Amino acid sequence: MNKEELIAKLKPIIAPYIQDEESFKNLTEDTDFVNDLKINSANLVDIILDIEDAFDIRLENEDMEQMLDVKSAMNIVTQKLQG
Repeated sequence: MNKEELIAKLKPIIAPYIQDEESFKNLTEDTDFVNDLKINSANLVDIILDIEDAFDIRLENEDMEQMLDVKSAMNIVTQKLQG
């Protein structure tokens, strides 16, 4: 799965939780969940759970702590899918 495909799969997972519509429209791998999309920590947990379901992977606490932006999410998902 390439970067564009992965971002395309992540967007509908993230969409219900965003607070900044403009940043979401311009979502890139550099987009920060908290600072750019204004997603609170409780919703960040929901996103992580939704990512686990969507990709059929299991994320550990250390993975969750690192998943603060789109690039980190992409890297962790890719690692889990390959592992």
